[in-house]
Amino acid sequence: MNDSSRRMDARSLRALAHPLRMRLLELLRLDGPATATHLAARVGDSTGTVSWHLRHLAEHGFIEDVPERGTRRERWWQAVVRPRDLHTSEFRNDPESRGALDVYLREFLRQQGERMVESFADADAMGPEWVRARTVSDWSGVRLTADQLAELSRRVIELVNEAVRQPEQPGAPTIVLQFQAFPRRPEENSG
Repeated sequence: MNDSSRRMDARSLRALAHPLRMRLLELLRLDGPATATHLAARVGDSTGTVSWHLRHLAEHGFIEDVPERGTRRERWWQAVVRPRDLHTSEFRNDPESRGALDVYLREFLRQQGERMVESFADADAMGPEWVRARTVSDWSGVRLTADQLAELSRRVIELVNEAVRQPEQPGAPTIVLQFQAFPRRPEENSG
């Protein structure tokens, strides 16, 4: 990742590895600041439950309150916008973190898939320039060594970081950019 990324440790991974907390963080990252009441309506849960999860996310530095928007009766929250750098190999041999890693990865991949499906289901809401600009690509079948895959991933991430550093364009929509690169399981490679 880059210098401004947050390296996930076991404690922060366990704090984030909950489907509702991950959904709340996603909503705050993509849609901006919100109150527990607003978020509870979006996720279909009680304000008390959502407030508890928001405080948990804040305790671990994933979100922060927005004091200038809050009142005595309502507290606004916003995401702390830093890319998360997760090295899954660091958690594979730790029984306490392994379960959290599994929850996190399953929910993360579910959310990514859901975003993609929603984008393609709602094509009529976009202008034709956005329908032409978006892409879902699959290069399955490419054969690379671990070093080649690591270099390819590094170069893609570098290109994305370059785009992220560009000045924000007024009125530009939030873009969801997803990248996955992984080998097939060994038993899938045989035969």
